[in-house]
Amino acid sequence: MQDSQLLEPLQNIAIAAGEEILEIYNASGGFEVELKQDNSPLTEADRRAHLLIVARLQELTPDIPVLSEESEAIDYQTRSRWQQYWLVDPLDGTKEFVKRNGEFTVNIALIRQGRVVLGVVYVPVTGVCYRGLVGFGAWKQKSGEAAVAISVDRFAPTYDRIRVVASRRHGGEALAKLIECLQTRFAEVELLSMGSSLKICLIAEGLADLYPRLAPTCEWDTAAAHGVLAAAGGEIVDIDFKPLRYNQKDELLNPYFFALADNTYAWQELLPKGL
Repeated sequence: MQDSQLLEPLQNIAIAAGEEILEIYNASGGFEVELKQDNSPLTEADRRAHLLIVARLQELTPDIPVLSEESEAIDYQTRSRWQQYWLVDPLDGTKEFVKRNGEFTVNIALIRQGRVVLGVVYVPVTGVCYRGLVGFGAWKQKSGEAAVAISVDRFAPTYDRIRVVASRRHGGEALAKLIECLQTRFAEVELLSMGSSLKICLIAEGLADLYPRLAPTCEWDTAAAHGVLAAAGGEIVDIDFKPLRYNQKDELLNPYFFALADNTYAWQELLPKGL
């Protein structure tokens, strides 16, 4: 099956997982929240979405392994032999789910030799789906409507405004330092707060320029939206401006990173080093 032929079935899988999530989200009796070993929350919605996605992916591509946030741990010795695999976050933004603000997503990405190839990000509450295939294109589609091609906003050195998207829950001294640096360069630094992988999707559709993530994330948190962003003309790089890669080490933590619109712009000249 060609990579481009995977996009529609993947979107359908994400939507089906979203329906499982919404059934729990909208339940009149509420839902229970457990804490995992890292103190992150876990709900029945996470479990049900995980089981559905893994089963559907194994049916769609039986020869491609699946790594999900809710999978049993898979050691690096095994993972390092994978040439390609599915990287899944069944419910990205469980804290947003618990707070019922709607800013949570279903994330599915295909990784090949450490690079993201494609990504699908679905927002169950709004019925919006982002999908992208690197080198092919990116789209946004709302339930019942036609898909619309999206792309990053090109960034010119003459701009006097920059739109920075930030996490609702993770900021800190490094982010404050970065904002101060940007304020010396731009007349206006517009800050946008958003949960889950939607921050990266905002850049992909041209509504933001920069997302600095100077706090821990896992690889399944970024992969799907990274695929959408790269397909739309952007990129995610570490703080040394090297493109983010996946499945390169034993732990599944990302380095601190910048999600950038317009990967042709010389961001190294704008952003401080050593954060």
